[in-house]
Amino acid sequence: MSAVRAALAAPVSGRTWRELAATAVRALLGLPAFLLALLGLVAAPLSLLGVGLPVLAVTLALARRVPVVFRGPARRLLGWDWAAPPPLPAGGPVRRLRALFADETAWRALLYCFLVLPLAVAGTYLAVVAVVVGTAAVTSPAWSLVVPESWRSWTGGTWGGSWLLAVQGAAVLLVFPWLVHGLVLLDRALVGGLLTSGRAGRRIAELETSRAVVSADAAATLRRLERDLHDGTQARLVTIGLLLSRLEQREADPVRRAELGAAREMVSDGLVELREVIRGMHPPALDDGLPTALATLAARSAVPTEFRDRLRSRPAEAVAGTLYFSAAELLTNVARHAGASSACLSLTEDDGRVVLTVTDDGRGGARVRSGGTGLAGLRRRAEALDGSVTVDSRDGGPTTVTVTLPSP
Repeated sequence: MSAVRAALAAPVSGRTWRELAATAVRALLGLPAFLLALLGLVAAPLSLLGVGLPVLAVTLALARRVPVVFRGPARRLLGWDWAAPPPLPAGGPVRRLRALFADETAWRALLYCFLVLPLAVAGTYLAVVAVVVGTAAVTSPAWSLVVPESWRSWTGGTWGGSWLLAVQGAAVLLVFPWLVHGLVLLDRALVGGLLTSGRAGRRIAELETSRAVVSADAAATLRRLERDLHDGTQARLVTIGLLLSRLEQREADPVRRAELGAAREMVSDGLVELREVIRGMHPPALDDGLPTALATLAARSAVPTEFRDRLRSRPAEAVAGTLYFSAAELLTNVARHAGASSACLSLTEDDGRVVLTVTDDGRGGARVRSGGTGLAGLRRRAEALDGSVTVDSRDGGPTTVTVTLPSP
């Protein structure tokens, strides 16, 4: 009985009219969306000739906003919700343009723009016609009593005919809510397939965001620890060393003087180790910027090293730290293993990515060995930031190692 009552109440239920309103709103929003899809349809083949590339880029950029535009009415009228499209990768205009042309979200949204207008217009038209015609037919017995006899053909012609028309109108009114429900379910399937990211896509976007946050937090934490150790623990150890030195000078007993001297040397060794730890956390040279830090590394290298700086912006702390440690490791490898007479350290920025290149004229033969701690360790560290390390080292040289990291 409850199912029968629900079917009889469907024409006047709030759900039916909210879904009809949502269908009408989609029809209104679908017109500019359909024109956008047509523009993309025209620009896509022209882009192969290079003429339509700017138009296609604008079309895809606007199509990425379509999920947000259609989400507002769906959220208020139907209670639907879905995540906004993930942002394009950070970087320069060329990199972002490539990502836009390859963006699956934009192309799927453009397909939705092409399909939503016919669906919404047809659904709205059929629903409105069903409501108007069904209501007029249901009330035809009353109209047959008041309209002139010449007009009664519209109300069934006779009194009995008007009641037959009323039954047909009632059937139309009972069917129209299910027509609206079906159209809404079809639109929901299109939204789920074209406007929302799949579970894997959402998970990838979440992981990329969390990785960026973790990298930034780790860099900030290391910076804070370095500051605390430098300003706190290191200063106390220096003070203790000075006190032990004074006590050693004042002590007349040779045995106790030797003990104080040994303690002072242990404090000095601890200071050296602590400075190495601090330098490993955050090199003080990075306080003046990555180019200055790399220029200092090149100047202090055991092999004469030329430094070339073509960096246009300041990279994030995590990126700068990884590049600095990579440069230090690579220059150390050149001095120890390459047998080189000169090296070149260059820093460039290309389409939102920072590129560090170390070249030497040594014997070559450098390889990335799995499980190793040299070049393999650099590669693992770069890949943790979505970067890469490539090695070009023929036997007999030269050797070129390139570290590429994104610069958000």
